[in-house]
Amino acid sequence: MIRSKKIAFATAVTLAGASCFFAAGGVFCAVTLHVPRTVGATPLNAKDVELSAIDGAKLRAWWMRPAAPNGDCVIVLHGIADSRQGSAGFAPMFLAQGYSVLAPDSRAHGESGGNFVTYGLLEKYDVLGWAHWMSSNGCRKIYGLGESLGASILIQAAAVEPIFAAIVSECPYADLREIAEYRMRQVLRLPPVLVGPIATLVIGSALSYARLFDGLDFRQVSPVTSIAHSSTPILLIHGLADIKTPPSQSEKLAAANPRDPLWLVPNARHTGASAAAPDEFRLRVLTWFASH
Repeated sequence: MIRSKKIAFATAVTLAGASCFFAAGGVFCAVTLHVPRTVGATPLNAKDVELSAIDGAKLRAWWMRPAAPNGDCVIVLHGIADSRQGSAGFAPMFLAQGYSVLAPDSRAHGESGGNFVTYGLLEKYDVLGWAHWMSSNGCRKIYGLGESLGASILIQAAAVEPIFAAIVSECPYADLREIAEYRMRQVLRLPPVLVGPIATLVIGSALSYARLFDGLDFRQVSPVTSIAHSSTPILLIHGLADIKTPPSQSEKLAAANPRDPLWLVPNARHTGASAAAPDEFRLRVLTWFASH
């Protein structure tokens, strides 16, 4: 009788613990799949354009033409919880060289539709849709520059279809689960012996929750696998002072495809290379595109 009670108690504790971690996974999904939207005023030289995604979501972007077009175009992609207003800051650099520029709001960001941020599962197809739109609007060669989430989306898109002549990816993550656990460890204020296992359990629970309730299989999100199978030239850029996505993520990406160079930028924080080394950033990016 006593042994039966102990077994029942142990089972109840185990189930309660599992329920807590599953609930934590649900909370994590609620926070990371839905982010605050920011909307900015349309720049004077920009035109609002729209695209229907493969799932029917309405995607919005700004389309900017230079005074003296060179026939080529660049898509610029923002990071998580940002919008096209942030990525459009790169437009003058490209417009001055004759590139037309497209700055989209990523799905579930800004004025674009979409129920969830999917970290590349759907966004890679959104980007390819925009690339085909650019091609149909007179773009001879298409290039891409992405920051953080946008950088990882570009890498995944390039592995699906080699439509880009070259891309630049600043501060991408190599593996979604790995970076999620890294950021969870940053949030949890626990002893080192506990923080690792708990972060692993919570993220594992979140991935299961997303698959069961939202139909999103984030096991498929792996830029490091994508870059290994991509023929598109990719310039990786990462700040050495980045604590949100450590430089080791880009180092893993570079190791997966040795043909792709990596520029590690001293004193640059997350997506801060253009601020830490503006002249060199401009030179490296424009030279990379011009050489392809």
